[in-house]
Amino acid sequence: MIKLIKQLIELTSDKNFMHLIEIVEVIVSKLLSLLMVIVIFATLGDLTIFIAKEILSPAEGSFSQALFKTFGLFLNVLIALEILENITGYLKKHVLQVELVIVTSLIAIARKIIILDLKVTEGIEIIGLGIAILSLSISYFIIRTNNSGKEH
Repeated sequence: MIKLIKQLIELTSDKNFMHLIEIVEVIVSKLLSLLMVIVIFATLGDLTIFIAKEILSPAEGSFSQALFKTFGLFLNVLIALEILENITGYLKKHVLQVELVIVTSLIAIARKIIILDLKVTEGIEIIGLGIAILSLSISYFIIRTNNSGKEH
């Protein structure tokens, strides 16, 4: 009975618990990677269908709208690839790469600006996007400067 209690106590030790947490993190990260690959292919399919429709039956006077939507779809794929890179980077190093997260965020905001319809967008939203870009750019500069200082 005492041996069973010792084994139970050992199973709940900090070291074993942290090992279990690491296993769960790896499983979740791998599952997220697989799901992100599915999302990327679905987004590519959506982009392909959209471009095929626009080429085969273009609506008159809607070229600029189609162009902005195409750019938005391209950037969706790029954002999904960046997120996949974040996940796989975490799997390799077990560290979240903040620089990559900021770059992904900048791409997402750039996408929002590219597809922004200025006719229906309020000024406060444009100001918010500007503040977000400025904040992320400053963050990126600080992290990039800090990382380049560590490499030398």
